[in-house]
Amino acid sequence: MAKLKYACIGAGGIARKKHVAGYAKQKDVEIVAICDTYEPSAKKLAADFGVNSVYTDYQKMLEECKPDIVSVCTPNCTHAEITIACLRAGANVHVEKPIAMNAQEAEAIVAAEAETGKQVMLGLNKRFLGVTQLIHRLMDEGFFGDIYKATCGWERDSGIPGIGRWFTNKALSGGGALIDLGVHYLDLTLDLMGWPEAESVSGNIFTNYGKGAERIRRGYASDPDGVYDVEDSATGFVRMKNGAMLDFTFSWASNIKKEVRHVTILGTKGGLSLVDDKLELYAQYGGSMFTLTPDEATVPLDVDECGHFVSCLLSGKRVSTPAAEGLKMMKIIDGLYESAENKREVLL
Repeated sequence: MAKLKYACIGAGGIARKKHVAGYAKQKDVEIVAICDTYEPSAKKLAADFGVNSVYTDYQKMLEECKPDIVSVCTPNCTHAEITIACLRAGANVHVEKPIAMNAQEAEAIVAAEAETGKQVMLGLNKRFLGVTQLIHRLMDEGFFGDIYKATCGWERDSGIPGIGRWFTNKALSGGGALIDLGVHYLDLTLDLMGWPEAESVSGNIFTNYGKGAERIRRGYASDPDGVYDVEDSATGFVRMKNGAMLDFTFSWASNIKKEVRHVTILGTKGGLSLVDDKLELYAQYGGSMFTLTPDEATVPLDVDECGHFVSCLLSGKRVSTPAAEGLKMMKIIDGLYESAENKREVLL
């Protein structure tokens, strides 16, 4: 059987470390092209992985190479346009988070996916962790009972991803810490809750740092005169139609002891805490409360994200991080931004 032809649009860090490196390991995949508007970056990435074809125009690349899979590793403002173009050119798309700038763009992607019969998979690596697979198994076995409350966050002390880069320009990113960090843990937590339908969202955003605050993430380039018109922290809650609640906090910079990533799930039979990917379980046995920790040697291995997409395409199965869930996520994020602007709860 012929190998699936793969191309990557965008030649930055996430393309190099995750996408191209990931697909290079797949025996059923041939990397046929690298595309980036900045040709030196595309040439360097292509050379490092032995890829012969380099493009600066993704439309030309799609027409000439006709890839079966395309990774979209570009700024958020281009995700919808490029993803839809790839789908209509006959490619399946592995798009980095967030799926798009807003729910309207995400709806257009979902519609194009249905129209073309191709698949879109969102690049949400937390969903592919072994510990995530373990939690799902516990949920299937009824360990938690009915989930009624969840909390999540990704909070940094000094973690602004460089002033003046596209991350801090709302016209290019769609937002700051919420749309950058929040997507990962809102998605993970909603998935662990079973994707209950959201009814409303309320919260606020803050821009307290930025220029002159010296809160730049180590190793990130920064221009002190660059654009910084996004939030560096966001907090809020989501009310579900089934009565459950989810509250969250995300920050690029805040006055805390150290960076922390966390999820808490409360169910009627058991609960969990996932802090920096370390799991603890809580339940009552014999009238006493117990704290349980898994034997790390028996926790499932992480799932290969790129391999998962290839496997789904070859078998006809649906991906575990579909575009439809990205749309649900963007509706919540849009609602939070609207709530912050209008200082009221927003019905979804």
